[in-house]
Amino acid sequence: MPRTVCGIVAVVGEVDVQLCREMLSRIKHRGPDDTGEIHRGNVWLGHQRLSIMDVEGGAQPMSDQDGTTYLVANGEIYNHRHIREDLGHELFETGSDSEAALHALIVDGPVGLARLRGMFALAFMTADGEFLVARDSLGVKPLYWARREDGTTLFASELRAFDPADRPLVESFPPGCCWSQAGGLVRFADAIPARVRPARRAEQAGVWDETLLKDVRETIVTAVENRMMSDVGIGVFLSGGLDSAIVAAIAAEYAKRHKQPLPTFAVGAPGSSDLAAARVVAEFLGSEHHEIVMTKDDALKALPLAVRAIEHYDPSLVRSAVPNLLLAEYASKRVHAVLTGEGADELFAGYSYYHEEPFTDPDALQAELVRTVGELHHLNLQRCDRTTMAYGMEARVPFLDRDVIELALSIPPEHKMIRPGVAEKKLLRDAFEGWVPESILRRGKEQFGDGSGAKEVLESAVRSSPEVAAAGGVELRNREEAGFYALWHEELSGIRVDRTLGLFATT
Repeated sequence: MPRTVCGIVAVVGEVDVQLCREMLSRIKHRGPDDTGEIHRGNVWLGHQRLSIMDVEGGAQPMSDQDGTTYLVANGEIYNHRHIREDLGHELFETGSDSEAALHALIVDGPVGLARLRGMFALAFMTADGEFLVARDSLGVKPLYWARREDGTTLFASELRAFDPADRPLVESFPPGCCWSQAGGLVRFADAIPARVRPARRAEQAGVWDETLLKDVRETIVTAVENRMMSDVGIGVFLSGGLDSAIVAAIAAEYAKRHKQPLPTFAVGAPGSSDLAAARVVAEFLGSEHHEIVMTKDDALKALPLAVRAIEHYDPSLVRSAVPNLLLAEYASKRVHAVLTGEGADELFAGYSYYHEEPFTDPDALQAELVRTVGELHHLNLQRCDRTTMAYGMEARVPFLDRDVIELALSIPPEHKMIRPGVAEKKLLRDAFEGWVPESILRRGKEQFGDGSGAKEVLESAVRSSPEVAAAGGVELRNREEAGFYALWHEELSGIRVDRTLGLFATT
């Protein structure tokens, strides 16, 4: 089955082919294996391809049998086999998961987007001038757009793709939405199922039965296993924390059953707690473990690269992006895709601020969990996608599977609140008891930028940055953020922060 990860560019309106090609070339790192384009009438589609499965097939733009309908897609459609069965195998010419999206749109039009389960940003056009762009419900895959006054609309996977003249117009394309010239912007899916807002309440806080633990465990196991397919190698980013350890444990079981290796990758400063903890997990699981020891010079050298890669300046994101970028550079030489533990903290209340006022009230906590999951597309997911795609490698996020989100946010918020002697994410820890070493199962939450040793180094690097001040209408919260913003602005001057980025609740 060909599975393609990439960068896409789409333009509808007054098409300047040279500009389109320049936009695509600026995101070549997202798909270094191949470049494809198609120009029909007032639509241009471009694609940078990273081949992960069946590298001989799956070239894009992808067309139907008549060669009149085209699609470019970035990401994965996890239920593509079910779509084939529903629509009929005779329609399909390849095994590509992207082809399932193509035929769902041909058969059903925009309604066909409701069939798709996965992470994706796609653009679709037909011979008679129909054009459609869509992004997955959570915004796992990035997409931006710029709407000119002359009616031309441009789309791209990263901010850097846009020409300086168009940057003031660039906005984040909203997750779960599609856009067409005829219908405008339409929502086709919600990030958070309506029935989990608000969540049901617990009769007794912190008391649950084995049925709930089993449901949590089995749902997460299924999500990880659905993301394990690859013809060119898949690994796990292993921080040594609970979330990545759980993902690695499930992946290790899958790898053993399928007689395939499982590389795990950890990064940290000499003597860092993350390196030590990841080593314990890897030895317990028997993975092929790789360690990247990050020196102070490594971190300082990677800092401007990290800010440019993630296209963000939030301190929490940057601190974690620096070690992540070093890890991605190393891992990309060995695998084409990795699994990460992204999203578990937002679903199971892992961050410390979730357990402070005003979130000690269950309803307030639930509302904050829903809010932060819904905003992942311009925070953690942006960092996760960019640090890996900077080296042409895909990150897969099983905790953000739709079924996992629905189950996790339906759990009574009281079960996620800490109490004397009870650590955060206790329910998740109990669900995977025996899967990971006991010391890791009970290890307290530590931010990746802290545990890896990056925080202290990077804070010191920007102590000489300007005093905190408004910069082009941007409110900077501290000197560290001001230093990171200066690096961001140098690369992306003209981009409107309020239309493209989000900020963590804490720095």
